[in-house]
Amino acid sequence: MLKFDFKNKTQLAVMAIFLLLLPILLQGAGNFWVRVADMALLYVLLALGLNIVVGYAGLLDLGFVAFFAIGAYMYGLMSSPHLFETFAWIKAAFPNGLHTPIWLIVPMAAVLAGLFGVLLGAPTLKLRGDYLAIVTLGFGEIIRVFMNNLDHPVNITNGPKGLTGIDPMNIFGFSFGKGLEIFGFKLGPLVLYYYLFMILVIISIVLCHRLQVSRVGRAWMAIREDEIAAKAMGINTRNLKLLAFGMGATFGGVSGSMFAAFQGFISPESFSLMESVMIVAMVVLGGLGHLPGVVLGALLLAALPEVLRFVSGALDLQAVTGGRIDASILRQLLIALAMIIIMLMRPKGLWPSPDHGKSLETSK
Repeated sequence: MLKFDFKNKTQLAVMAIFLLLLPILLQGAGNFWVRVADMALLYVLLALGLNIVVGYAGLLDLGFVAFFAIGAYMYGLMSSPHLFETFAWIKAAFPNGLHTPIWLIVPMAAVLAGLFGVLLGAPTLKLRGDYLAIVTLGFGEIIRVFMNNLDHPVNITNGPKGLTGIDPMNIFGFSFGKGLEIFGFKLGPLVLYYYLFMILVIISIVLCHRLQVSRVGRAWMAIREDEIAAKAMGINTRNLKLLAFGMGATFGGVSGSMFAAFQGFISPESFSLMESVMIVAMVVLGGLGHLPGVVLGALLLAALPEVLRFVSGALDLQAVTGGRIDASILRQLLIALAMIIIMLMRPKGLWPSPDHGKSLETSK
């Protein structure tokens, strides 16, 4: 089992230095690898949010990507010229464009996603297991279909064409799209986004840890282990389930807003069912309810496809197979095989929680 002493100051210092230098080292190998690191951190944010719902409360959610989409479209609509060009009254009210500041738009994305999370949780309170998974899966697809079709009769989301020209992240008048020069050393936009996402990941990990050790976190885990027993002990399972859905969705909304600023373009194709499945796989593969495991699973599954894309291109695997297997298909096959092997060898995840399932083991 992987072990790391987070109270060891030397280990923390070494890790902090490594994380600070990582994007600079990757930039030397090309911006592609810095972009991979940025996207991996975004997926860590998503996995941490889903871990609240699946890992802590034990509620299987296959539509988590819907909250990711809600946050992204909130940022995109409030920071792109789309609404400005579509509605005359918005153009008259904001002649210089919307350009909503980050201090307003990111909380708006978080609150809106949280409200949708509660709306999803309210009608599913009595559902469990497969039935809950099917309902949440349907919710995720409904949101994607709405984003894909809300271009008529009133063009709100621009449909399958997506939103373009989205403003980059802007903090204290400094635009991430311009990069930064320190002591003659150029830090590109991708490096700056890396540091921003890393700060958000650290804050999210601290929040999730405090939630886990709080009374609310212990109540979630009681519901996860045995909901009937938790209800018999006086735990308000209804409110706590809604809280789990709402808080998890908030993480998804913040991640979505960061994704829109980072990409500068969003479309419904970015929020498919496969994305939800991959986020769930990150949580399960890493270790349900265990923060280090969730982070590890998210980093591996986010980076592995891009690493295999590089390997398949370098080795020209399509030519090796005589063109019978496309490189992208072979890459997905290798990812699936890796996931199957890992789950067979470590069914509780790569870095499982030491407490998860302990009550079940002692009762046998």
